[in-house]
Amino acid sequence: MNFPTNLKYTKDDEWVRVEGDEAFVGITDYAQSELGEIVFLDVQTEGETVEQNEEFGSVEAVKTVAPLLMPVSGEVLEVNAKLEDEPALINNDPYGEGWMIRIKMTDPSQVEGLMDAAAYEAKIK
Repeated sequence: MNFPTNLKYTKDDEWVRVEGDEAFVGITDYAQSELGEIVFLDVQTEGETVEQNEEFGSVEAVKTVAPLLMPVSGEVLEVNAKLEDEPALINNDPYGEGWMIRIKMTDPSQVEGLMDAAAYEAKIK
């Protein structure tokens, strides 16, 4: 398992990478391994403001569909278009090319309430 230290993590296995007042959001290496082969990403919230812990979309794997929850409140600015044709990027590169959404945070202080890499790693072990 990979736990990049430049990210923050949620108890629900999402990660967030902050860049100024924007952030990229995806699911963790652990989450994608638990889900198995991902076949589809469904995000209908582009252009909407979604509150922390609310569902912003779902990810479909061969065996299940899992909800995706916002790690911090914000407006969904962009959905990763590459995932439309290549959802397996979430499995192959969950912290890089497999990012799911880019958001403009409405309350950046919420990031401080998320787990760092060490805390997340301890949670899943």
